[in-house]
Amino acid sequence: MKYSFPEHFWWGSASSALQTEGESLGGGKGLTTWDHWFANQTNRFHQGVGPQDTSTFYHNWKADIQLLKQLNHNSFRTSISWARLIPDGVGEVNPQAVEFYNQVFDELLEQGITPFITLFHFDMPMAMQEIGGWENRDVVAAYSRYAQICFELFGDRVLHWFTFNEPIVPVEGGYLYDFHYPNVVDFRRAATVAYHTVLAHAQAVRAFRAGHYAGEIGIVLNLTPSYPRSQNPLDVKAAHYADLMFNRSFLDPVLRGEYPADLVALLKAYDQLPACQPEDSALIAEGTIDLLGINYYQPRRVKCRDSAVNPQAPFMPEWFFDNYEMPGRKMNPYRGWEIYEPGIYDILVNLRENYGNPRCFISENGMGVENEQRFIENGQINDQYRIDFISEHLKWVHKGISEGANCLGYHMWTFIDNWSWCNAYKNRYGFIQLDLNTQQRTIKKSGEWFAATSLNNSFDKE
Repeated sequence: MKYSFPEHFWWGSASSALQTEGESLGGGKGLTTWDHWFANQTNRFHQGVGPQDTSTFYHNWKADIQLLKQLNHNSFRTSISWARLIPDGVGEVNPQAVEFYNQVFDELLEQGITPFITLFHFDMPMAMQEIGGWENRDVVAAYSRYAQICFELFGDRVLHWFTFNEPIVPVEGGYLYDFHYPNVVDFRRAATVAYHTVLAHAQAVRAFRAGHYAGEIGIVLNLTPSYPRSQNPLDVKAAHYADLMFNRSFLDPVLRGEYPADLVALLKAYDQLPACQPEDSALIAEGTIDLLGINYYQPRRVKCRDSAVNPQAPFMPEWFFDNYEMPGRKMNPYRGWEIYEPGIYDILVNLRENYGNPRCFISENGMGVENEQRFIENGQINDQYRIDFISEHLKWVHKGISEGANCLGYHMWTFIDNWSWCNAYKNRYGFIQLDLNTQQRTIKKSGEWFAATSLNNSFDKE
């Protein structure tokens, strides 16, 4: 069967500044939390590879953009590094950063590739973290200033802005589950970080609209559909709690301009609400977006708890549900994630039926695999598994669009194998293989498949 996509569909891939640029201690850049954490706990990073040792986009941007063109990208998402542009988060703009980003955006446009630019992709300037990070409203104000500077410097060429990428992840990693700095386990502080992130988002949206800049502004959310083990009311309730905390805590503010009443009541009942100010509600209402980026990797399957909560343990989301391992589920064994292609369709249906069918696109979808060298044939990685992964997800995206979903594009994670936080280069996601020692780039079979799919705006599959 032939799967054809709408005219002007966005075909591309996504990346981020910290994961690709390298030169994390040079070019006038300030330290991020990742530079600090790596320097102090190198053992937390796979094979001791840190943010300085990434895919060197800071130096190889021009050649890499040629590779994007070779893969027939018409669009490409990356981020601006706050710590590179404003090294201490609040002070002077770094002219070396301005020159770098100007060159990147100009070259993308020269090659017919539309830049999609994220303002914050997990990379808090260390100077901002030292005064509390997102727990401190002064950092919210500093972020708003940073966003306005970006709009002024680059808004004549960047027409698709995203305030945050996956804002729930620093909340989970930094304040609940110990996989991001500052490695805190404290739900109320996590709730404050999440709330202030929404305020920062809304301030940036307000500034964008007040400045009457061309283009549009949105946010990128990682949405994990919450599926109950069964239709037993207790399982359904558990899934509802998971959905409130991990999806709707950001989805509702940015699409509806307010928080779900159920979530507010839940946090209030357990004395976990962040401190609010009278003007916050009006600000959040102004933060509704023009475009939603959807990152989809895996579903979340849950069931009601089988055991009582330890009241002496820290308050956690898992007080309200247990994770459920569905028998027979399809897995990516390298990443430990379930592969469930219909989830991407269920997200689109939910947005169409419950959120007014917003303009959206798939901003990330990807498959990380370890030791891909074993699949080399005639000098090229034959990653048919990745082609199957992409095409099976695209079939469900196609179905959603055919039923009326306002989905405008598909970006794969990622372009060139990149640095994945504490996992470093353990799992590879790219269309292009990176030899970390020589920095040689080699297009994988999936890159060729994607280039053909983009060129034809369609693909054939049984």
